[in-house]
Amino acid sequence: MINVEIDDRILAACPLIQIGLLRATVVNGETCDELWQELEREAAVVAGRYELLEINHRPAIAATRKLYKALGKDPGRYRVASEALCRRIVRGLGLYRLTTLIDVVNLVSIKSGYPISGLDADKIAGNTLRMGVGEKDEPYHGIGRGLLNIEGMPVYRDAEGGIATPTSDEERTKFTPETRKVQININAFAPELPLDETLELTASLLKKYANASNIETMIIKDF
Repeated sequence: MINVEIDDRILAACPLIQIGLLRATVVNGETCDELWQELEREAAVVAGRYELLEINHRPAIAATRKLYKALGKDPGRYRVASEALCRRIVRGLGLYRLTTLIDVVNLVSIKSGYPISGLDADKIAGNTLRMGVGEKDEPYHGIGRGLLNIEGMPVYRDAEGGIATPTSDEERTKFTPETRKVQININAFAPELPLDETLELTASLLKKYANASNIETMIIKDF
């Protein structure tokens, strides 16, 4: 399992942080009807449970927004990915049907409230990820977003640079149809769905829809 280190600035602002780690061998592909139906059912639950202005009060989302503010980032302008997904649902805009791996991560994120980093493990440089704070003019290409201003944002860095934030993962380590090994980090800046249950759900979905094997999981806390 990959090693994860957390910057003291993040620990000071978010002492309850826990991270669920999952690594597995998988097969990616187009999202099948059964997975899409699961995603739509969970979307219907969110739509029936929350008004638009209530979404950012979900514990996992609220804690991530609080961390952004503590680090000097505007969470209204740079929305947390789980919040953005839930807002689309409540506004009736629907979700994009993408690939198996992306939609599994989206399903878990919607259900748990946690921002989740889904990474191609074979593209991660080195054996350690360090969660630090984004710097001014630090190069970072968010998936489908182009150059993203991550100054003041929590960011995972590998040996070559930033690869994941709660707003968007980086193009360099994104899932592709050729992805065969995943590294999934479930970022719990405050508890919502129990993290062990969230990991179990993620593993079961990957087994069911992505033929996952060699699954390893770990919860890290008390940094």
